[in-house]
Amino acid sequence: MSTETTNRTKPTSSASANFLDRYAEFVVRVGVNVQPNQDVEIQGLVEHVAIVRAMAEHAYRAGARRVDVTYVDRHVRHSAIAHAPADALGTHYPWELERIRWQAENDVAAISLTGDPEPHLFDDLDPARVAAYPSKQLRAEFFRLIDRNAWTVVAAPNAGWAAQVFGEPDVDRLWRAVAVATRLDQADPVAAWREHLGNLDRRKQALDRERFDAVRFTGPGTDLTVGLLPNAHWLTGSATSSAGTVYVPNIPTEEVFASPDWRRTEGTVAITQPLVLPGTTVEGLRLRFEGGRIVEANADRGVEAVRAELDGDERAVYLGEVSIVDGSSAVRKAGVVFRDTLFDENVGAHIAWGAAYAEAIDGAAELDAAGRIAIGLNEASVHTDVTVGAPDVTIEGITAEGRVVPIVVDDAWVLRLD
Repeated sequence: MSTETTNRTKPTSSASANFLDRYAEFVVRVGVNVQPNQDVEIQGLVEHVAIVRAMAEHAYRAGARRVDVTYVDRHVRHSAIAHAPADALGTHYPWELERIRWQAENDVAAISLTGDPEPHLFDDLDPARVAAYPSKQLRAEFFRLIDRNAWTVVAAPNAGWAAQVFGEPDVDRLWRAVAVATRLDQADPVAAWREHLGNLDRRKQALDRERFDAVRFTGPGTDLTVGLLPNAHWLTGSATSSAGTVYVPNIPTEEVFASPDWRRTEGTVAITQPLVLPGTTVEGLRLRFEGGRIVEANADRGVEAVRAELDGDERAVYLGEVSIVDGSSAVRKAGVVFRDTLFDENVGAHIAWGAAYAEAIDGAAELDAAGRIAIGLNEASVHTDVTVGAPDVTIEGITAEGRVVPIVVDDAWVLRLD
């Protein structure tokens, strides 16, 4: 790398400089596993520029044919939500839709960055207008893209995010926490991830072997039963694209997860981590389900943003994911509340309202939206994860015959793995 490129891509602070180059290479080589002559799309905020540049550099080193970058300026988005006509908020240009479809059909690897530098920027805006932007159809098409291609969501540490986590803009400290959560602090991160993914795969095999009809969560404020689909597989932090590329969709990931039957969730659940949505941080969220549907949502703070998202899509009120995480989580070991769903969902088990993962059922990726809904997979323009697990939450599997099998008890995985 030239001196000019090094100066452009690496921040000057010590911990950031130590981690960023290795992190970018890991994301490219393991996260999306860029293949020779493959196109790559990177999406981030303007504040993420240093990390975007480092990832672009490593993508080209890995043999990428072309790296395309899309930057979002949230201040411009604030202006749009505040002032644009209501009928313009959920619109898109035809070529925006065509772009996503072309990417899906041409095996474009997608890297998306999180790490909000100003999580309260939208606090003064109407939650319903915030939820209406951007286009629902674009978001739905993106979910179809990630059902086919290699993609990953990763963090971009920055001063604003650090200030939300620690009360001061200590980016070095945030990098160190991210390094623990992503195993970047290990002597050989790639080997550490191979071992970790192998452990997750053994958990997946154990769950597939049991063929549970439902999963039940019980704990303070929680008694929730999530019905499963009889022909669905459990999934892990490792996935395979339609082109045969093995990749890691979320870095970090500690979960084994499934796409549940959208019609079969019942009970109440107390969300155990803050939920960061555009415009607010939701604290103390509580949900009640009947017939698969969220029929009640309350919170100590920020529930308006949740209700706006649920009201913005008729299928957002149904679940698209249920996951299992125990106390061995590396994110938990980092010892901080990251105030970023990518991390906080991996502190414990979680559920997600909205879109399901088609790869959970063989052949579902080839079905249209109506076909997926008919077989029990939810379709929506959103996918929002909320953490339901904690040290005092027990997770059990229930068989079709009614047998109850412990999965996580006292924060430890107890289901037999061999």
